[in-house]
Amino acid sequence: MEYVATKKSDQVELREYGRTQEGRPLLFLAISSANNLNRLEDIRKANLAIANGFLTGGAAQFKALPAIVWLSYNVHGNEASSTEAAMLTIYELLREGSDCAAWLNNTVVLIDPCLNPDGRDRYVNWYQSVVGKKFNPNPLSREHQEPWPGGRSNHYYFDLNRDWAWLTQLESQQRIKLYRSWMPHVHVDLHEQGYNEPYYFAPAAEPYHEIITPWQRKFQQDIGANHARYFDQNGWLYFTRERFDLLYPSYGDTYPVYNGSIGMTYEQGGIRAGLGIVNEDGDTLTLYARLIHHVTTSLSTIEVSARQQQKLIQEFAAFFENARNKGMGSFKSFVIKADTRREAYLQKLLTLLDAHGIEYKTGTNTSAKGYNYATTKEEVFSISSSDIVINAAQTNGALVQVLFEPRTQLVDSATYDITAWSLPYAYGLQAYATKEKVAQGASWKPTTATISSTTYGYALPWNSPAAATFAARLLQAGVKLRYAEDSFFTEGKKFDPGTILILKTSNESWGNQLFDKVVTWANEQAVNLVPLSSGLVQQGADFGSDKVHPLSAPRVALLSGEGTYSLSVGEVWHFFEQQLNYPITLLNVNSFSSADLAAFDVLVLAEGRYRFLENKDSFEGVQKWIQGGGRLILLGETTRQLTKLDLGLVLRKEEDAAEKNGSPVLFKNRERDQLSAITTGSIWRVSLDASHPLAFGYPGFYYSLKTDATIFESLKEDKGWNVGQTQQEGPLAGFVGSRLQPKLNGGLVIGQLPVGRGNISFFADNILFRNFWENGKLLFCNALFFNAR
Repeated sequence: MEYVATKKSDQVELREYGRTQEGRPLLFLAISSANNLNRLEDIRKANLAIANGFLTGGAAQFKALPAIVWLSYNVHGNEASSTEAAMLTIYELLREGSDCAAWLNNTVVLIDPCLNPDGRDRYVNWYQSVVGKKFNPNPLSREHQEPWPGGRSNHYYFDLNRDWAWLTQLESQQRIKLYRSWMPHVHVDLHEQGYNEPYYFAPAAEPYHEIITPWQRKFQQDIGANHARYFDQNGWLYFTRERFDLLYPSYGDTYPVYNGSIGMTYEQGGIRAGLGIVNEDGDTLTLYARLIHHVTTSLSTIEVSARQQQKLIQEFAAFFENARNKGMGSFKSFVIKADTRREAYLQKLLTLLDAHGIEYKTGTNTSAKGYNYATTKEEVFSISSSDIVINAAQTNGALVQVLFEPRTQLVDSATYDITAWSLPYAYGLQAYATKEKVAQGASWKPTTATISSTTYGYALPWNSPAAATFAARLLQAGVKLRYAEDSFFTEGKKFDPGTILILKTSNESWGNQLFDKVVTWANEQAVNLVPLSSGLVQQGADFGSDKVHPLSAPRVALLSGEGTYSLSVGEVWHFFEQQLNYPITLLNVNSFSSADLAAFDVLVLAEGRYRFLENKDSFEGVQKWIQGGGRLILLGETTRQLTKLDLGLVLRKEEDAAEKNGSPVLFKNRERDQLSAITTGSIWRVSLDASHPLAFGYPGFYYSLKTDATIFESLKEDKGWNVGQTQQEGPLAGFVGSRLQPKLNGGLVIGQLPVGRGNISFFADNILFRNFWENGKLLFCNALFFNAR
């Protein structure tokens, strides 16, 4: 890249826009004609002015500007042909005598040659270590059997192609700043799929989100027709309008679409192929064949964009103009109700909105009628000056609509990812969606409460992961903590169960420095503490009661390796290191049988298959550790394995609807029939036993994202605690198959099994899903820190 930028400095600009988690550079090239490159910054600023409605000179001005085409390669590290294709695409764009020279007069081509350098290097280094003098095309050869965790994901095993909207990863956070500083008219995300698959390109499959414009649909067809022309000339197989839809907002195609671009995914067969592999047709698919297909579609995309440069910019301008003046979608405003107990969640949400350029302000003292996210009903509600109002009529109104709408409309339930993600549910916030525009007040400012001094102690309300992060810091510093099992009333305030107490008791070694240190750390982390003057409370248990327990610093282990789901392992690992800032030991499952569990207090099982959960005999060693006081935490599908251990946990079953009504399934309908027994990411209201430590910090309910059919019968009283059960009325949002829904109504999804002096906490739904489901993180912290007995 540096060589090209040096040799063709009049047409190429190379920038480093960030670093990966492992310190590798994230690179970005701008390629165009010499004339365009000379005014590159002016072009960028003019394009942002168009998006924001500041440049409205019409066709004449638009004609003077080039279309901006962004090509993203290798977001999945082991889809290795993509970066190779990026290099050849760059060469073809700049080659003397190339047809591309004329295209570059009408386009600025932005190329990110490798979105995931950490994952790519993991794959390439492994492959080079196992490939022979010549590559072996036999699919059984070890060079085609990539070991765990594989190179698909980044350092923390996250799928970066599911993180465009949520921005949980460092690479995504840096990239979105760059993306939003350009706002391209066309964005292509180039991938690989199974090596037996033909090439896929636009137009995309249904479902399309309803806000996608007719023009965005049409341009996909134009692009597809041009690609098909080249592929037909070469006799290459391809398919369109299948599998890859435009709905879930956090992909490299949908996020650009919801930001006014033409967003597309291209998929080349080639995962596991290495330098070459024999496919099911008996042909050898080589790396060169794979990359040349990507080069062809890359250049074809630029060609069509250059040809329709003026129309692209006109429609880009119209997209945002329509969003500002008319709004897109059913709702005009979204109101987030203020709640001091959920303030940390609100601040986290607003930080995300800032990153996406979404505007918001406080409310005014009034009332409105709107859709209540909690009850799913139209209701009249009051608005205060402390509430947040997000109006859909703004430049980024399309993205607002997609991220906040309570229910996403589906024209086809056969979708590639989850069908529900509404941010008020994800953050556990009370919200309303209105069909009339709500008046806004002043700009929002975070509260900055001053922590008063004390000589007795402080109370830390346990109501967010931020509180858990602060408690974790204190524990690691050696500060002794206690927590109240029940609510209490003192200092003129009510404190909920789980409140953390920071007292002089047991902290004498700190001397007079204790509270100064605690307040300093609290201010650094923007955590509010309530000063206490006495251990005598007006209502509830005094601080010396046996209802107030010591809180110790748990020693935590997480199983990883073959058999575990790397994405789920990464979610736990990332949460500990990047949010909780608490140490965790990753143990390899292959050596787990020889591990000394006495060195740990908590063992976390991410989603996966574990041999020691296969039966009672294999579980015996772990069970003895739990009986001695250990705590086991299970997430997602892994909880199913508990039913094999005779602990009293039983999976719910569903009736086979086809057998019951005697209607056989037709062969042509087999895929549709399978949909009736699944859920593709639905949101459920879960009733919580607020008195149980697993539910500390929650208002008696939780919004759960259910991505599979795992659900249990209620535990019998002598077997354990039924902490969280789904509502009987069905999901709040998202698709659930007709056969599956009765099974999911009123079932157990959160529970705890007492085992001797320890316990097993299980969460049927992955409460750390992609680490964007903020509302689930405190549940995990409860299982981690509180040892209910």
